[in-house]
Formats: sequence, C-alpha cells, structure tokens
Amino acid sequence: MNLTLLILIPLLTAVAILFSKELKQVRAIALGGALIQLLLAFAFLYLYLQARAGGNNSPMLFEDNYAWFTALHINYHVGVDGISLAMILLTAFVVVAGVLVSWTMENMNKEFFFLLLLLSLGAYGFFISLDLFTMFFFLELSVIPKFLLIGIWGSGKKEYSGMKLALMLMGGSALVFIGLAGLYFNTAVAGGSYTFDLMEIAALDIPVDVQKIFFPFAFLGFGIFTAIFPFHTWVPDGHASAPTAASMFLAGISMKLGGYGCLRVATFLMPEGAEAWSWVIILLSTIAIIYGAFATMMQTDLKYINAYSSVSHCGFVLLGIGMLTQTSITGAVLQMVSHGLMTALFFAAIGMIYSRTHTRQVAQLGGLLKVMPFISSVFVIAGLCSLGLPGFSGFVAEMTVFMGSWQNPDPWYRLATILACASIVVTAVYILRATGKTIMGPINDNHKMIGDAGWNEKLAAVLLISGIVVIGVVPFWLNDLIQPGTTLIMTKFFK
Repeated sequence: MNLTLLILIPLLTAVAILFSKELKQVRAIALGGALIQLLLAFAFLYLYLQARAGGNNSPMLFEDNYAWFTALHINYHVGVDGISLAMILLTAFVVVAGVLVSWTMENMNKEFFFLLLLLSLGAYGFFISLDLFTMFFFLELSVIPKFLLIGIWGSGKKEYSGMKLALMLMGGSALVFIGLAGLYFNTAVAGGSYTFDLMEIAALDIPVDVQKIFFPFAFLGFGIFTAIFPFHTWVPDGHASAPTAASMFLAGISMKLGGYGCLRVATFLMPEGAEAWSWVIILLSTIAIIYGAFATMMQTDLKYINAYSSVSHCGFVLLGIGMLTQTSITGAVLQMVSHGLMTALFFAAIGMIYSRTHTRQVAQLGGLLKVMPFISSVFVIAGLCSLGLPGFSGFVAEMTVFMGSWQNPDPWYRLATILACASIVVTAVYILRATGKTIMGPINDNHKMIGDAGWNEKLAAVLLISGIVVIGVVPFWLNDLIQPGTTLIMTKFFK
C-alpha cells in the first residue's frame, strides 16, 4: 500500500466538503473520510506486522522516494516504522472522535470540517515524512488551521488566544528550521551533495561541535509544540478558547508533533548533542511536570484544568527522551499515545458538559451524575487515566517512563525521577477534587432538566476509551510495535 493515501484521503475529503450543499452531506462526507482514515491506519498496521513477522527488518517500511526540488535535493520521501504507526493510529482515532463530537456544529460547518481535516492531513504528512524539508512543510501546514479554528469558532478571548498560539508555534518553527538548516549544510561529506533525507543524515557522522550548536534549536523548536517549559503559555489559553474538536486535536495530536520531532529529528540525528544537553532537558521537563501539576490545582475552569495538566503530562514525554535509555524512550512514545487518547477524551467530556450547562466553572457544577450518567462516567474514566490508575494507558506509560528514567545512573537524574514520581500525588488531588465537585454532591437547580450524551458523543467516547483500555490491559502489542524504532534510535548512542 502507498502511504500517500494517508494524505490524499483527508485532502479529497476536505475538497468534497467544500462542494457540499447541505449539513447532512457535510457530516456524512466528514465522517466517511475520517472512518476511511481509521481503516487505512489499521490496514497499514496489519501489513506492517505481517512484514515484520515475515522477516523484513528494514528500518522503514512502505517507502516511496520521489524528487521534489532537485536543486536543493529535497525529496518527497515517506516511510514508517512502529513509532510512526503508533502516531498514525492515534491521529486516526482522534480524527473520528473529533468529527463525531462536532456533529451538531452548524455555524460555518463546511469551513469547520475542512480545517479539521486539513489538520489531520498535516499530522499524517509529518509522521510519514523521511525528508526533513517535507516534514517541516507539513509541520507548518498544521499551524494556520489551528489559528482559524480558535479565532472563528472559539470562545472567550479567542482572538488573543489564537494569535498567541500561532505566534509561539511559528517561533518554534523558526527554531526548528535553524536546526534543520544546520544539519543540511553539514551533510556534504567528501565533496558529496547536501541532503535533507533523514535516513541518509542518520548514517553520517555529523561533527560533535555542530550537533552541540544545532541540537538546542531543533529540540527547543519542537519542544515548543509539546509545551516545553517555559514556552508552554500558549497551551492553557489556546485549549481554553478552542472549540471542543479543536481542543481534542491540539492536545491529542498537535502536541505530539513536537514530541515526535524531538525524538525522531533532534535526538536521533544529533545523539552527541542530545547527550551534551540532556541535563537541560531533564531540568526543564521536571519543572514542567511539577509546575504543571501545582498550576492545575489552582484552576477553576475545567478546560484550564485539562490544559495545565497537559503541560505536566507532556513533561513526562520530554523526561523520557532526555533520560536517553531505551526503556525511557519507549515510555515517552507510550505517553504520547496515552496522553493523546486521554486528553482528547477529557476535552470531549468537558465539551459535552459545557454544551448542556453553558459553564465550565467547577463551582457552578455538581451532581451531574444524576442527570448525565454517561458523560459523567466518561469524565471519571478520563480522570482516572490521567492520574495513572492501573488498567488504563496512563499507568503503563508513566510507569515505563519512571522505570526507564531510573535506569540512568546519574544521581541528579534519579532525583529528577523521584520528583516526577511525586507529582502523581498532586495529580490525584486535582483530579479527584475536580471530579467530586463536578459530578458528585447536590445538583444545581438550573441543570436538573439537561440530557445525557447523544449517539454521536457516545460513539466518540467509546472509541477513545477502547484505545485507553486496550493499551492499559494489554500493552505488550504497542511496546512490541515501537521497539524496533527505539532500538534504531539507541544504536546511535552505542556505536
């Protein structure tokens, strides 16, 4: 199968939506396109596992390589390994859930679903790209739809939040481009030509001094996308102002672009740079974990609670990468998938609550379990996954990060691991308190007649919950899927 289908399907779906005339048509096309993406993701997973079982040990599978701009040696080079496939599956799940949650969207519905699908196109293109310039192209493609989704369909200070998000992410993109350019101009070995090809660069010995200079640019640039401290401030405002589906995309998919880039580009291509700067990554990620947890405790708005908790949870991703052990890096990938599903579910539940109660303030809610048992149950499940309850994906991911982090013998790194572990207690406090005040206790008189979830919302929630539970109960399949990719990365540190 051709990986370009993952780009063509969202593109054709988005174009078809623009030519639709009725709301029913728009919904049907958007959902149909999203379901095809999900089926494609599972088809690629099946074929990938078959190829591996058949003895195909190539670093990347389903490769296609075509010249795009020969003067600069830029190619349309795509391929996937287990890490890429995990991100593709996550994207497909969130896309379907996002479309279902937005089923009742009536204000400029064509444009809304068009931008939503454009976001998915950018994500797929980014995850399958093996050419750094092509990867950067798809990274940039995903920024503007976020700005428009927040600025047009958002709430509160949406113009400010959308502009802040766009400017900070573009700043991150500028840093990424400097890092990529630094790599590019140091790839011409023995009179050869420059290249953006990721696998070709990985086979080269980039000078250590060059790695130490350009690694911070690439890692920090991608890190801004995944809420690295102190460049995380776009996250709370952006998530709080975004419409529900956009929040699901931002936290569930877009923030994973940064984590994937930190791992696949910065760490894989500049291993000596990663080792030299690992102490900075550990310091910033530990601060993000602790700060994000305590900042969440201070919030009274459900969206801000989930947004600040995302800063903390994404800190585990960067911590796992920074520790530079195979187990910790595996945990980082698991955390990206787990957090993507969990936070999308959380934002979906918050959106369902807000659409019925017209408030996200915890103090104005209460007793919702009596009138909306399904939505309340979804809220509880998302919360329990967030605090790392065994049986859910959050437990598997965080424990893998902790175990891998402890394998690094440096005493200061082990201190960081202990501090990160301690944040679980704070997470339990704010999750249980928010859950108790929102769905337990006496009900607000204004909320006694509200209804529970519709069929579309139930289907979206069940889809995301199934992913969380499957990873939590039988995590070995995902671990086995990503292991060849993490092994390839670790070979760069044991040459």
